[in-house]
Amino acid sequence: MSVYGEFLRNKQRQLKPMGFEASGDLCESLHEWQADVVRWALKRGRAALFEECGLGKTLQQLEWARCVHEHTELPVVVHCPVGVRQQTKREASKFAIRCPVEVVDRPAHIVDGINLVNYEKLHHFEEQRWGGVVLDESSILKSFTGKIKRSLIDRYADTPYRLACTATPAPNDYMELGNHADFLGVMPSNEMLSRWFINDTMKAGGYRLKTHGAGDFWRWVSTWATCLSQPSDIGGCDEGYHLPELIEREHVVEVSEASVPAGQLFATSGISATTIHQSKRHSTQERSAKVAELVMSEPGESWIIWCDTNYESDALVKSIPQSVQIRGSDSDSVKEAKLLAFANGDCMRFVSKPSLSGFGMNWQHCSRVAFVGLSYSFEQYYQAVRRTWRFGQTRSVHVHIVVTDAEYAANKAVQKKQAQFAVMQTAMADAMQNAIGTDTTELEREVYDAKQPMEIPQWT
Repeated sequence: MSVYGEFLRNKQRQLKPMGFEASGDLCESLHEWQADVVRWALKRGRAALFEECGLGKTLQQLEWARCVHEHTELPVVVHCPVGVRQQTKREASKFAIRCPVEVVDRPAHIVDGINLVNYEKLHHFEEQRWGGVVLDESSILKSFTGKIKRSLIDRYADTPYRLACTATPAPNDYMELGNHADFLGVMPSNEMLSRWFINDTMKAGGYRLKTHGAGDFWRWVSTWATCLSQPSDIGGCDEGYHLPELIEREHVVEVSEASVPAGQLFATSGISATTIHQSKRHSTQERSAKVAELVMSEPGESWIIWCDTNYESDALVKSIPQSVQIRGSDSDSVKEAKLLAFANGDCMRFVSKPSLSGFGMNWQHCSRVAFVGLSYSFEQYYQAVRRTWRFGQTRSVHVHIVVTDAEYAANKAVQKKQAQFAVMQTAMADAMQNAIGTDTTELEREVYDAKQPMEIPQWT
């Protein structure tokens, strides 16, 4: 091989394994394919689990954290959204995780085991040394320059073992993959972009995967992440993992011309992502009334009603009897109490925003969902629907989307992203389906050792 050929070979970027072999038996509640994922993630040391909702990420991350705790003899932290930490604690008790698992708000409360901490409490633990860290619903890394994202990457740069868990990233949102790689210490996100992407001139601030580099890119991702839509993706059995029917129905309500926003000629004038809230504010009453009509038509059903703004939430609570809402201004304890009340069936009509309650919760007892309009965020819609339409759901899930003619474009944008999502999910799964069985000893990066002497030009 030529010197230049050797140089190119040594420039290939692969992740060096930094983990350890699982010692002893893993939790008996894990399916064999789930145990394989846990063993692989432990062997990697730093890994991401992109798994469909309901595939058991919570149990997998708890068992991973327990093994890291035993290996390092240090406490492990699991960061999660508000409300999810109490649910995770219940799961730990249900599956008899073999170490202490506690909800923690302050360093003084840390247990020698697994500590469940809300993302918002991160700043209280800046001086704490952890044996490992888990990011539950790690799509919080989506923000490229967000404060929490930057804090997580900087705070855990020296933590030896890291695990990030979320559903499949949003369609064509490769920056989310870059942020995961950055957090795990695999590769800085800007380096990932320079290696495999070019600026998308048709989309400001967007990037497009180089066609000739797509295969190499997904092979690289598969060295540190798994992508599963069903157990059979890695040789497991799909029995019990079949989703019921999802019935999505759109309701277009009419808005009187008298309520058309100033400067807009007709109620059906085009609405963009920047002007949609102006239109939605003027159609709040009509859309809320339609949602109330749908809810009251099935009084014996539990309902989740999703909104985007406080004025929509207030209008829904006034229109729907015995409904309970969560607001951003509520304290963590109040939010968790309301989330638990809905999960237990103590309240049957729950109103909230996807940004507040749309991540991590398991609500298979509910099969009726309504959106009082949509934003342009596919991720929020996807996550909100998946609180109920997930593995473990036994009934058909009915999703009602209430919009006006003017807001119709947002729904079409979400539908387009759904199609893109299916394509991206397939591409990731195809590239990663063999990753679990990969021999990690073959994944070490060879460091370039220059041997060719350099000749300095005479003119210098």
